[in-house]
Amino acid sequence: MTSEIKISKVKESKVTQVDLDNVTMGFNFTDHMFVCDYTNGEWQNPRIEALNLIPTHPAAMALHYGQAIFEGMKATKGQDGTPLLFRPDQNAKRLNFSADRMGMPQFPEDLFVEALKQFTAIEKDWIPTKEGSALYLRPFMYADEPFIGMRAATSYKFIILGSPAGPFFSKKIKLFAENKYVRAVNGGTGEAKAAGNYAAAIRPTEYAKAKGYDQVLWLDAQDFEYIQEVGTMNIFFKIEGKFITPDLSGSILAGITRMSVIDLLRDKGFEVTERPIKLTEIKEASANGTLEEAFGVGTAVGIAMIEEIGNDDFTLKLPAENPVSNMVNDTLNAIKVQKAEDKFGWIVEAK
Repeated sequence: MTSEIKISKVKESKVTQVDLDNVTMGFNFTDHMFVCDYTNGEWQNPRIEALNLIPTHPAAMALHYGQAIFEGMKATKGQDGTPLLFRPDQNAKRLNFSADRMGMPQFPEDLFVEALKQFTAIEKDWIPTKEGSALYLRPFMYADEPFIGMRAATSYKFIILGSPAGPFFSKKIKLFAENKYVRAVNGGTGEAKAAGNYAAAIRPTEYAKAKGYDQVLWLDAQDFEYIQEVGTMNIFFKIEGKFITPDLSGSILAGITRMSVIDLLRDKGFEVTERPIKLTEIKEASANGTLEEAFGVGTAVGIAMIEEIGNDDFTLKLPAENPVSNMVNDTLNAIKVQKAEDKFGWIVEAK
């Protein structure tokens, strides 16, 4: 589609009512939203308008059959105050991968990026500048056709919201190695960023937190033997100076931060291998002293250092020092605010 994005700005921003130096993601929202409708087989009427409630029919198919997907990304400010996006083209590609898996229409990738650029430019005053903070952006698509019946919907909405966010984890985290519930299976929807994947993770995560852990470490659905990913993150281990991370086997989300960390580590001279990883391998490396670092990576969390992995049967304590993990975190954060060279071409200006 080639339709121009229509813009209707609010008369007065609410940004002055929010302390951007002390915000938690998901509680405060910016003044506007981007909306686009899919009807009669095409995307129509792209617009930026005041954030508001959306009329939804009780029979909207997303509510009954789960056709809902989303992306997560962050906007920062450069040294001259220019709003910046991090690899939005990759989020556009992943959204369409998810859409295909969930039987939903493709969203034009050029419009996805342009909508983000214009939306972020309008909401630039909502971007926190405190270190580790950003404006979290949530593009999502859902089936809004009112119909009760098992088939793909014929009408959808694509929306972009913004929520200012402070640092996600201020301390190292503990992971509960789940050995009853599963997140995904090969052939399922685990590699899509589908809303239902996260709904299924809520109760196991509550159980883990009740036991003193921060997130769930998901294992394979067959034997609970192979490491997949963490609740909201992909995961990396450093063993004898080399990095390993679970390969994208069909049940693991292809994280944008994950692919960026792999590129960054290789650029710094580290060997990175994507392959199946058994939990027993990590236990053995911990026991013989070769497990040097472990960290999770994701848009919302950035880089989260891991201090412990365990469950009711075992506990692994990770080394206290995280030199490479800290380097990766500092480098990515510096690139995102133009304090470091963007040799990879990841940053897109939103203006």
